[in-house]
Amino acid sequence: MATVATKPLTAEEFFQAAEPRDGMTYELVRGEIEAMPGPGLRHGEVQGNTFMVIKLFLKQNRVGRVFTESGAITERNPDTVRGPDVSYYSKENLPLDKEVVGYHDQPPDLCVEIVSPSNSMRKLKDKAKEYLFAGVRLVWVIDPEDKSVTVITDPLESRTLETGATLDGGAVLSGFSCRVSDLFG
Repeated sequence: MATVATKPLTAEEFFQAAEPRDGMTYELVRGEIEAMPGPGLRHGEVQGNTFMVIKLFLKQNRVGRVFTESGAITERNPDTVRGPDVSYYSKENLPLDKEVVGYHDQPPDLCVEIVSPSNSMRKLKDKAKEYLFAGVRLVWVIDPEDKSVTVITDPLESRTLETGATLDGGAVLSGFSCRVSDLFG
């Protein structure tokens, strides 16, 4: 039986694909669709909390916009579209009044990934490096199991904050801070 080679999907074709009905989430990796199991309730709560603390900050400080699972292009030819759990774009990178229907052609300033049963910390640190190489300036990897946040601004350096620490936005989200524990409850 012969196999038929298919050309890699572009980010634009991936965006137009039908919504999944199987409970899986999908990313485009070098033109090929990869499926991942749905992350579960704990993941969703941490994602919602993270979005909320950033959104509340942005309501008071109109310096950018925050999104959940909106897709970020990290590579072209062949295309890769990752789905950060939470992403932040500064108003310089995505003007407050600009509407983008598909994927933005610029990388987010901040990407947040949350460890789930199907994603190990190692895999998410590799994804963080991919984000940084694509132009993302700050990545947070949140681990609900040990209630910590790993802050990554350079592919070779990271620091991990525990529950009692304060997480800040550094130069990327200037003025933002919250307790690490705020992300978990």
